[in-house]
Amino acid sequence: MESFFEILKYTLPAIIVFIATYFVTKSFFDNESQKRRLDFRLNNQKLITPVRLQAYERLTLLLERISPESLIMRTQAQGMNSKQLQSDLLSIIRAEFDHNLSQQIYVTPQAWEIIKSTRENIVKLINSCSDTVKADAPAIELSKRILEVIMSNEKNPTSMALDFLKAEIKQFI
Repeated sequence: MESFFEILKYTLPAIIVFIATYFVTKSFFDNESQKRRLDFRLNNQKLITPVRLQAYERLTLLLERISPESLIMRTQAQGMNSKQLQSDLLSIIRAEFDHNLSQQIYVTPQAWEIIKSTRENIVKLINSCSDTVKADAPAIELSKRILEVIMSNEKNPTSMALDFLKAEIKQFI
């Protein structure tokens, strides 16, 4: 029994020192690991934030370019009929949207859904206005109808989407 106490007298302090050293070392390495993760995140933020802001800029430009007012001004030409104008408007919207598909990686899912929804609403607006105008009517009639519908709404789809993007960007800055 006496030898047991003799062994315990030497091993117990060693075990206590080992346990204390273990916890101090573990705490130190955990803190260092956390610091590295934080540094990594901060460095990533420095790289990603400009790209993310650029994506919001491109989506803002997309919204401006597919706004019905802008589309009509750029697309309508002398001698066009309403069916040709409708077709051209829809193909421009499709091309603009396809050109900016990659931007969804850098924006929130809500922002991307707003962009998609805005595009769909504009396409619906053009198609529904086109249904009220004869296909062989001059393009100016379809243009007038689209602009009348937009003016009758309190906010058009693109301005609501732009407001959402602006509010979201303020969260990052």
